[in-house]
Amino acid sequence: MNAGIIGIGKYVPETIVTNADLEKKLDTNDEWIRTRTGIKERRIASDDIDTSHMSYYAAVNAIENAGISPEEIDMILVATVTPDQAFPSISSMLQHQLGCKKAAAMDISAACAGFIYGIVTAKQFIETGSYKNILVIGAEKLSKLVDWKDRNTAVLFGDGAGAVVMGEVAKDRGILSFELGSDGSGGEHIKQKEFLHMNGREVFKFAVRQMGESSMNVVNKAGLTKEDVDFLIPHQANIRIMESARQRLELPVERMSRTVDYYGNTSSASIPLSLMYEVEHGKINDGDILVLVGFGAGLVWGSVAMKWGR
Repeated sequence: MNAGIIGIGKYVPETIVTNADLEKKLDTNDEWIRTRTGIKERRIASDDIDTSHMSYYAAVNAIENAGISPEEIDMILVATVTPDQAFPSISSMLQHQLGCKKAAAMDISAACAGFIYGIVTAKQFIETGSYKNILVIGAEKLSKLVDWKDRNTAVLFGDGAGAVVMGEVAKDRGILSFELGSDGSGGEHIKQKEFLHMNGREVFKFAVRQMGESSMNVVNKAGLTKEDVDFLIPHQANIRIMESARQRLELPVERMSRTVDYYGNTSSASIPLSLMYEVEHGKINDGDILVLVGFGAGLVWGSVAMKWGR
């Protein structure tokens, strides 16, 4: 059997923080932020909304979209580096809150590649016949890790959650190939002490190389060519990094998802949020070949090639 996405949902906070808002607090300006990152605004969760709340709202939408009941969910996987607390896990909290009475639950820590790690993990359980329906969520409240006095990081990140239900799909649909990887020697380049710290130059060099390579690797593993790819959904970290992956696949601009303008970098939430955005706007259709690719702290990366549809 083939595993693919059978339902999708999202949640983004109501509060929008624009570049103009940040100009009032930081030594920066709208033009500098836009030209270097592509970001115009980002969503920031209020103090009474944490990662688990955003995960819950996105999950409810995904389960409803899949046309199943919470009781039919066999496993919950939550990709996040900003859990409400160290334990219990967000996935276990959701198992109770959603009423997924028979679901196993665990969180995954793979930073901005976390959602890719989550759907690849779900694929294994589904295709071996161990589980039928798996809820995979990418959710972050990065605003609580950001030093709002640091202009190098404060302008980049936002909050949000995206969720999918993975299940059995037609034999010519679903995940066709994947790649997961890690290079721990670069761990110093993105890390959390009290706040999030990043060596932007080193991360940029790594990401430009790895996004393009990993995208092409899954295309080749699936027995496809660049010409077969209909749409690219990259991790929304920085428009220049995203462009490098698009150019490697030789795709026109309109066939790459670009939500970094509105959401900023939402880490593990960015790929599912972008996927949802493009589906809602009619950019992704049944039978389309998609490449999803992400990278993040670790350093880690992950990518999948999939054929959209049930």
